[in-house]
Amino acid sequence: MMMDAKNASLVMIDYQPRLLPAIRHGQKLVARSVTLGRIAALLDVPVIGTEQSPEKLGENVPSIRRLCAETVAKRRFDASEALRATALAERRQVVLCGCEAHVCVLQTALGLQALGFQVFVVEDAVGARRQGDKSAALARLSQAGVTLVTLEMVAFEWLGDADHPRFREVQALIK
Repeated sequence: MMMDAKNASLVMIDYQPRLLPAIRHGQKLVARSVTLGRIAALLDVPVIGTEQSPEKLGENVPSIRRLCAETVAKRRFDASEALRATALAERRQVVLCGCEAHVCVLQTALGLQALGFQVFVVEDAVGARRQGDKSAALARLSQAGVTLVTLEMVAFEWLGDADHPRFREVQALIK
């Protein structure tokens, strides 16, 4: 099953300033995710953000927030129901990145899968406070049938081939 830019949405989960300092390699996670969001924008893939209890944890950091066409505030860790009323509903594939791998990313991925979406989690663009939690989440997601991918897999599958008119721009973002 290949990812298809015409059938995909990108969901960026909970890049909030009160959460990020505790996330292992948090700034690297944000940088990778910004690259992913910029690739999505170049390829006309809708980008949707989520914010967990923004009144307590703050809005997503500006570099993430400005990439999102819409941002959904939530209280539940599983954002799947909140996301149903967004641009996500028009496409069947969902690519997820964000925090924390073992809580909101995991629960949202499983929730979206239960709703019939093809779910992909970008393993080099998800984070957690502890490496063990991230590893356990990725193992559980894989066992549940969620497809684990990397940023470069997403980029090149969305492009399809080197003749894509945005190929050079996307390639420049990855290098």
